[in-house]
Amino acid sequence: MTSIMSRTIEDRVRPVTPLGILVEQLAELVAQAEQTNMPTEFMAKLQSAYQLAAGLDPYLEQSTTPESADLAAIATRTRNEPWNQHFTDGSIVRQLEQEMLSGHIEGQALKMFVAMTRSRRILDIGMFTGYSALAMAEALPQDGTLLACEVDSYVAGLARELFDRSPHGGKIEIAIAPALETLHKLAETGQSFDFVFIDADKKEYAQYFQFLLDFNLLTLDGFICADNTLLQGQAYLPNASANGAAIARFNQAVQSDRRVEQVLLPLRDGVTLIRRIA
Repeated sequence: MTSIMSRTIEDRVRPVTPLGILVEQLAELVAQAEQTNMPTEFMAKLQSAYQLAAGLDPYLEQSTTPESADLAAIATRTRNEPWNQHFTDGSIVRQLEQEMLSGHIEGQALKMFVAMTRSRRILDIGMFTGYSALAMAEALPQDGTLLACEVDSYVAGLARELFDRSPHGGKIEIAIAPALETLHKLAETGQSFDFVFIDADKKEYAQYFQFLLDFNLLTLDGFICADNTLLQGQAYLPNASANGAAIARFNQAVQSDRRVEQVLLPLRDGVTLIRRIA
């Protein structure tokens, strides 16, 4: 079992979810325990805990409707893109990496949420390579629209190229600018949306949330879906990073706001569904 465990640790993409981090730590503990004279019962329970955690994500993948060929193409392009080469003297606002992709399970969940809510106008705050945007667009009616906010022009161009290969890509418009700047322009022109997906600068989550409600960019009974609301467990663990502390503040702001009701789901890195009720 040691060789299998060590290979699992080496081959795994850097874990970015609470479950992924837990699986990696359990794998390391099993590998270390096998080198010592641990009691048989202890080893059996430790290995069982590892198998319980490690098997969950693969089973979810297996049990969820497969992604479309167009979504798979975005995932493949994102994995293969040399992100560390796309820096232009600090003009890129954030580091780009493949782990920022929403992925199969979350993409299908977003697609389901859009279908369930019968949304027609969607705002995507933080597009990256467009996986989540296209997943939601696939659930929109033919005359539905999605406005995607992206701060980086290179990523926006890559996403546009991939959208244009899909029959649903025409539903998507891209706004290249800081998200708060785009929100101000939308408010000035009286725009509103049925469904908003937030997956951008974590330090600005609370501002996005307040702005959407204060300026009626979210319709009554409309939904916000916020990604990374567990942020690798930092939302509730001590010694959080600046982003982790920002997510904790966002979660508290949502919980305290009587204009909404919400549920935080342990999906991937945490997804919060928020409904505007007043």
